[in-house]
Amino acid sequence: MIVGALPYLAGMEHVIVQTDNDGMPTAVLSKGREWAVGAEPVRWFERINWWETNRRMPKGNSGVDVEVLQLQVRLGRNDRSALTTMYLQRDGLGGGWRLRETAAGAA
Repeated sequence: MIVGALPYLAGMEHVIVQTDNDGMPTAVLSKGREWAVGAEPVRWFERINWWETNRRMPKGNSGVDVEVLQLQVRLGRNDRSALTTMYLQRDGLGGGWRLRETAAGAA
């Protein structure tokens, strides 16, 4: 765990999101496995209660809104494998991503 990590990130696995030239996610690397994105990603922002994670209000808006991605992914590059839904959250510390949850068979 990164020192100073925000409590809402505690326990969330760090993942690597590969993107194309336009910045669209193409794959997620998680625990040594590659999950190919199989559908259009959905992106939104959520408001967090800054007073639950910080002693002082953060400067600017970077600590108030959290970016979330919903991705439909399949293990490897097999187009016939079942889609799984992954919810990723921007970690806010270095621009990386954390796995919030996975919903197998939810696609």
